[in-house]
Amino acid sequence: MKFLFRTVLLLAFFASLASCKQSTGEKAIVGEAKEVVAKAMTGTSYGVDLGASKVMWTGSKLTGTHSGTIGLSSGNILSESGKITGGEFVMDMNSLTNTDMEAGQGKEKLEGHLKNEDFFDVPQFPTAKFVITKVTALEGDAEATHLVYGNLTMKDVTKEVGFKAKVSQSEGMINVSTPKFAINRTDWGIKYGSSSFADIAKDKAINNDIDLAINLSAKAQES
Repeated sequence: MKFLFRTVLLLAFFASLASCKQSTGEKAIVGEAKEVVAKAMTGTSYGVDLGASKVMWTGSKLTGTHSGTIGLSSGNILSESGKITGGEFVMDMNSLTNTDMEAGQGKEKLEGHLKNEDFFDVPQFPTAKFVITKVTALEGDAEATHLVYGNLTMKDVTKEVGFKAKVSQSEGMINVSTPKFAINRTDWGIKYGSSSFADIAKDKAINNDIDLAINLSAKAQES
């Protein structure tokens, strides 16, 4: 009987681990912010199409996941001889929205919570910014053509982040899309609900990792 009881407990334990929602994105490379070399900021400027570009996010905890988008307020990509040499884009944190719930089902409450001081503190930090520091070519990867590195600033904290991206260039256009990649939100001081910093019940703890994916479309600007 004791053996059966222990077996049931073990099965319940492993079932609870399996049900815990984890990040599905590949871990981004995160390090100290790098100086943006002026020499790299050369080439033809491509203005980001704000209507066709966005950042997708997914956050998770034991009881499930939530996902949504963040729009951009500005951006440009620099390219010379078919290679990206620099650029940046600014995220409008006021545009942060949830896409997996309908209005009246908790959507507004979640969006409000993500925008307050527990998470992104949008009234104080209305934008986040990514500045490209380096782009290197990849070979033999079905998901990506390049590794993109850049300084990501959120809530007045800047870290360099590196992730895979698929870059395509055609006449007068550049498109950049990424597979999901994960960053640890606590690296930018977003600690709410993290079991790393407080004694929080397992079903209430929020995963430190946030999955992100980026879609950028940019058009060559007239000189």
